[in-house]
Amino acid sequence: MSEVATAQLQRSAPEHAAVGEKIGAIVYFSSASENTARFVANCRLQDEGIDVYRIPLRRSQEELHVDEPYVLMVPTYGGGNAKKAVPVQVRTFLNNPDNRAGIRGVIASGNTNFGEAFCMAGDIVARKCKVPFLYYFELMGTKEDETKVRNGVRDFFRNNPETREAETTGLA
Repeated sequence: MSEVATAQLQRSAPEHAAVGEKIGAIVYFSSASENTARFVANCRLQDEGIDVYRIPLRRSQEELHVDEPYVLMVPTYGGGNAKKAVPVQVRTFLNNPDNRAGIRGVIASGNTNFGEAFCMAGDIVARKCKVPFLYYFELMGTKEDETKVRNGVRDFFRNNPETREAETTGLA
């Protein structure tokens, strides 16, 4: 089987496909609380031409394989412990070089109760993957956060050609 055919077999379908002209994608992780999932759903990013992919919560679910430029949305875990800030599922997703190749930016959520560690997962991913930390919000976000993320991600992809290469390294 050719390399192209193998890659096409592995590519995952978006949870919500872009409507109209496709300009990029968002990949997000949400825990069982569904806070991030509700936030992403309320942003209606697919209406802006953005494919929406979800990183699986459980190992028993099919792995996610994304082969287009995307912004990663990640909640912060660990209550302030840097080693636990990035969810294991996100680390696993980004440790796949094919997935990591498409990251172009990061958005993080967190809890202000974490103090200085608020949205630390975004800092960690942005630094390790050498991409910009675009936005942060608390827990489920606000309507204002939803509007800023929707418009910001749309404008980010419109102003940054898909051909831009992202230099990235794995997450340990």
